Amino acid sequence: MRWTRNLAYVVGLITSDGSLSKDSRHIDFTSKDKDQIDTFIRLLKLTNKIGEKRISASKSTCYRVQFGHKHLYAFLLKIGLTPNKSKTLGKLNIPDRYFAEFLRGYFDGDGCTYSYFDPRWKNSYMLYTSFVSGSINYLNWLNSKISSMYKFEGRITALKKGGFQLRYARNSSYYLLKKIYNRPDIPCLQRKRSKIDQSLGIIDSLAGVSKLVYEHA
Repeated sequence: MRWTRNLAYVVGLITSDGSLSKDSRHIDFTSKDKDQIDTFIRLLKLTNKIGEKRISASKSTCYRVQFGHKHLYAFLLKIGLTPNKSKTLGKLNIPDRYFAEFLRGYFDGDGCTYSYFDPRWKNSYMLYTSFVSGSINYLNWLNSKISSMYKFEGRITALKKGGFQLRYARNSSYYLLKKIYNRPDIPCLQRKRSKIDQSLGIIDSLAGVSKLVYEHA
């Protein structure tokens, strides 16, 4: 298979919410957002039916698609994905040219933003961007890759419920989101993009990131 922007986004989704079976053929992708499943199917031109999976702990429903694709499976192995990857994930071979698309896919699965006005300072708006994973080796690679590509670093911390978080704040968060959402016509999870567009709009309305009042370290 050959890299494209859409394939890089799909790889990001699979890295976050996908899994590889042990039969060297089948791939599973699961999401609580049906429109995310629809986008995944559309980009890969699949004809497989969408199934549902009930999560008893949260009493919520997730959607999933399972399909066989030997060429995609082999491609995923080649770039560094493996079956049962959640805690063993490490460095991936993602070309720089397609890294923003990959990162957007991973963010749509295992990323989030958090923002608020800080009452301590006038016109101070805080924006954080986070990625989570069960593998600290993967987040170390992701942090290093982002540093190499965009010249800023995040902070990795352990989560109380297990796993790890890579977080970016202030300028780094602003510019990283600008890199990820670099065009209007890109595949993405719309509910996350709407929230991000609102936050970036607030920052821009405050005369841009260069005039933000930062929280004290």
